[in-house]
Amino acid sequence: MSDLLARITVNPAICHGQPTVRGLRYPVQNVLELLASGMTDAEILADYEDLEAADLRACQAYAAELLKTKTFYRLAS
Repeated sequence: MSDLLARITVNPAICHGQPTVRGLRYPVQNVLELLASGMTDAEILADYEDLEAADLRACQAYAAELLKTKTFYRLAS
């Protein structure tokens, strides 16, 4: 898991300090939204050639780690 999490970087000079994939301008949030929208890994990787399959897993691992440390709030329906 630590190998995956190492792919997620935070740099105030990139995307206003949002967590991104390997210092590229791909915020973790955007990648997670693509996955949640139903896009397959293959579709995402075809559309974003800089990304690797491990980057997609890294975004999911990062989100899982955040949920371990953040208070969970139910989304309003």
